[in-house]
Amino acid sequence: MNIAILGAGIIGVTTAYELAADGHEVTVFERHASVAEGASFANAGVLAPSHLTPWTASGMTARMLGPLLARHAPVRLRRPLAAADLAWMRLWRRAREPATQAANRAHIHRLALYSRHRLREVAARMAYDFDRSAGYLVLLRGDMDRQRIQPGLALLRELGVPLHEVTADEARQIEPALHPHTPLAGAIHLPQDEVGNCRQFAVILRDAAEQLGARFLFNKNIIAVDKARAATLHLADETAPRQFDAIVLCAGVQSAELLRPLGIRLPLRPVYGYSISAHIPEPVHAPRSGVMDERYKVAITRMGQRVRVAGAAEIGGTPGTLNNDAIQTLYKVLADWFPGAGRLSSGVQTWKGARPMLPDGPPVIGASGIPGLWLNLGHGSSGWALACGSARVLADQIAERQPEIDVAGLDVGRLLLAA
Repeated sequence: MNIAILGAGIIGVTTAYELAADGHEVTVFERHASVAEGASFANAGVLAPSHLTPWTASGMTARMLGPLLARHAPVRLRRPLAAADLAWMRLWRRAREPATQAANRAHIHRLALYSRHRLREVAARMAYDFDRSAGYLVLLRGDMDRQRIQPGLALLRELGVPLHEVTADEARQIEPALHPHTPLAGAIHLPQDEVGNCRQFAVILRDAAEQLGARFLFNKNIIAVDKARAATLHLADETAPRQFDAIVLCAGVQSAELLRPLGIRLPLRPVYGYSISAHIPEPVHAPRSGVMDERYKVAITRMGQRVRVAGAAEIGGTPGTLNNDAIQTLYKVLADWFPGAGRLSSGVQTWKGARPMLPDGPPVIGASGIPGLWLNLGHGSSGWALACGSARVLADQIAERQPEIDVAGLDVGRLLLAA
């Protein structure tokens, strides 16, 4: 088949690789100048299937309301909210029914485990390696954090996830550079989770996809997917439309705008995340792999010779407006745990990215209901952790093969019915 992929973030690149590996003729259209320039550019890099939770999870209500009162809260609501953001939050509240929450978490966990397995298979085939490290540590500042995390730990144990509740001393043996004077009540060690450089992987995988015959076309703005002609694209700089056998939509937040004229009103909204990245002057003062501050929901990860601090979630924001409170929270958490990890006097990269979030948590993977149009989108802040598995699932669906995992709960119909 001759297949177009819209979007060259981590989802689009992995999809291109899997479809090219299946022998399809693949063309990727990307509005930026390179791969992984949007939400995939400077994310935390955490590959932690055991720590992925839908936003409808218990306790998230307090996290959503907290930003109105507390400076260092993990989620911030930018006022006034647009009508689309308010509608999104109504669907989010509707998805908080306990049975729905449990099902969505199971869907995400199943896909994440498969994705980790698939990533390792793909990485073993690539000509180049990427920055990665094993293990993930969830830091608990006090008893409140320990109590809050218990329901999640109970579920992980039911799912058979290897984890260890460790003391503060044991946590400092796992990550020796942790600041000795920051109060630490203990930690959760997830030995099978890992950290990896998402953008670096995307660049390497693009090369692998091109070797399989895929083409990447950059600085291409898609005006529309044709309503009348199946699998047909209209580009901003081309007078004649381009026709394919199939189109796969992986265009992040822009996907909702492309779907709306086709009659698909998908509740996909940007939730902005922040990160800072700095050079590591002395490796002994930096994390060996990655840690998560459970109270502030901020991750600190090792990216080769750089340390990255990522977190916060901003609803109703805009791409070009930085929230100074969110950025200062990242600096605070870094100073609390690894004060000497990064050279902060110069060369610090500050990033804000729009993560395409669906209100119930899982992504949408599969047929759109429109002939020739397939979807692989809505992964939110978990795109890196879900990318390789999502791409393989979609490639199997297009080939009319049974995917290797149960894909219940990942179809677009669940959201269209809810809306």
